[in-house]
Amino acid sequence: MFHWLSDSHITTAVTIWIGALGTLAIYSILYKENPIYRIAEHVFIGAAAGYGIFITWVEMLKPAWWDQITQGRWYWIFALIAGAMFYFIYSRRYVWISRIIFGVLLGLVAGGAFKGFVGVNIDRISASFKPLYGQGLTATEIANNALFIIVLLAVMAYFFFSFEHKSLIRRAPAQLGRWCLMFAFGAMFGFTVMARMSLLIGRIYFLLHNWLHIAQ
Repeated sequence: MFHWLSDSHITTAVTIWIGALGTLAIYSILYKENPIYRIAEHVFIGAAAGYGIFITWVEMLKPAWWDQITQGRWYWIFALIAGAMFYFIYSRRYVWISRIIFGVLLGLVAGGAFKGFVGVNIDRISASFKPLYGQGLTATEIANNALFIIVLLAVMAYFFFSFEHKSLIRRAPAQLGRWCLMFAFGAMFGFTVMARMSLLIGRIYFLLHNWLHIAQ
């Protein structure tokens, strides 16, 4: 009955049609809220959830936990007990059990986040000390380093709220820092728009090339 699944040409065509109809269904939200978009949204979320569960088992739980137990490392059963403790949050009588494991998890996450925060920012602080003179530095590199330091100090002056920026000496660097921040946010927003447009162009190319065969 399903012998056609072994034909690569048929499966490729079916895949392209499903992708094209799914793309059109998702983009139908640009017209207005409609049942077709809702169906496509639910199918996408369901498929993503199912795929996530599959990937979690194949790439994480099986090699890091199940295979350890089947190879004789019985103590990995405590990981199952710790994981099961989270579900006591649904019990009013034994909810205190879930608080223990939530506390342990939050402590581990906070410690890891603090370690990552310190590591990343120490590197960034060290990288901000750029040289303005020395052997091997070209005029372009010196100009870039000087511009970087000026922008860095100006932005820091903008966020320095220990005293009011009344005098021109204090207000001018803060205003320059504000303009630099606006340029940076504008560039970030433009990059985000470019990424979205790149995705849109990719889907339009898929519809015109792979589905309708009217574009090369």
